[in-house]
Amino acid sequence: MSARKSRTSQKKAGKKAVKKSLSKKATTKKRVVKKTALRKVAVKKSSAKKRETKKATAKKPVKKISKASKASTNKVVLKVGDVAPAFSRLNQDGKAVRLDDFAGRKHVVLYFYPRAMTPGCTVQACGIRDSAADFANVNAVVLGVSPDKVASLVKFRERDKLNFDLLSDEDKTLAKAYGVWGLKKFMGREFMGVRRWTFIIGKDGKIKHVMDDVNTKTHHDDVLAILKTL
Repeated sequence: MSARKSRTSQKKAGKKAVKKSLSKKATTKKRVVKKTALRKVAVKKSSAKKRETKKATAKKPVKKISKASKASTNKVVLKVGDVAPAFSRLNQDGKAVRLDDFAGRKHVVLYFYPRAMTPGCTVQACGIRDSAADFANVNAVVLGVSPDKVASLVKFRERDKLNFDLLSDEDKTLAKAYGVWGLKKFMGREFMGVRRWTFIIGKDGKIKHVMDDVNTKTHHDDVLAILKTL
């Protein structure tokens, strides 16, 4: 009897183990199915969000340049022999610098650049910085002009140890007076901005040379070559 009971107990234990194993497998399967379902839902939400973002981006209006802005481009065309427009602009120290300050004493190199601390503008400014003695020898002062705030000019001058004045032209008044504010094109895009032009003004206040095709790497040498002929 004891042997029979033992076999019966073993059979019952075996059945319980099988049931437990099957139950465990079923639970695991349910979890996998649930995770898969949740993952699919997450993917669908992510895809829907991407589609909405794409639509929103596509619907975002492209800023167009008004006809009035285009029409105002190139209204001012200064030539050699013209009297240079007078100006008074704040430098990096917040002090006013006027064209009249140099009348009868020095030649003025007034160069316009798009933005402080950008690659091309940095190369151009450092070339002038390293040629300070050469500009002094031809009795010329260099003034850089951009639409930057005074605070940006302070950083630019300190970062690159520039040794000449940078003038702030936030409202583009000076750029417009010299005809350098206008339509520009870059990588198929049109926009209004400051052209990289340089004006060499004589001691008599008249324009001696206009550089409308500036090479940032050789700009300082090109300007010095012109100054030596004055």
